[in-house]
Amino acid sequence: MKSILLIGLGRFGRYMALKLQELGHDVLAVDIDEERVNEALADVTDAQIGDATNEAFIKTLGARNFDLCVVAIGDDFESSLEATALLKDNGAQVVLARAATDIHAKLLLRNGADHVIYPVQQAANYAAVRYTTDHVLDFTALGEDYSICEIDVPEEWVGKSILELKVRTRYQLNVTAIKQNGKLQPMPNPEHVFTKDQTVLVMGRNDDLRKFLQ
Repeated sequence: MKSILLIGLGRFGRYMALKLQELGHDVLAVDIDEERVNEALADVTDAQIGDATNEAFIKTLGARNFDLCVVAIGDDFESSLEATALLKDNGAQVVLARAATDIHAKLLLRNGADHVIYPVQQAANYAAVRYTTDHVLDFTALGEDYSICEIDVPEEWVGKSILELKVRTRYQLNVTAIKQNGKLQPMPNPEHVFTKDQTVLVMGRNDDLRKFLQ
């Protein structure tokens, strides 16, 4: 269990608060809007009304005592930037900030953010790959250049082993896991033989994944 300070209770912040609480973390949620704070009270450990761009208010939160501080402000980039800088100035260990563009991300990182997240862009990328590529069951981006895809076992792989198929040398991809009957088998043995009722998780550069999926 970790202690999380979450600033911003718009749609993204509210969904994140719910998920963090579901995962068993202690969440202190903050927003300048009283109505949003009242709506979130039942779903988080605690919630406060306050202006995250006000240094005196930020000092009262004790940012250094949280394992993670999340700046989820999405409709006011200047406020997001100020809140990020103030949290770091007041000893925040790790700051995760929401960004809408690459420029926003660069500015947030320069002003103290340890990590940035692009919720809209990431959701769009996921949907574009997931719903326009045959046999892709799930998709996770690993930074800008690499991804993991869960796919149906290709017909030509059935009855053959990872070693026999030379997946790494032929496709420049790594088989990271096999799924069967809902059970995950990570890091399968090279001698593993594929069957029709399995799905496979492959990781690689995005260009190599695109070539393979085509």
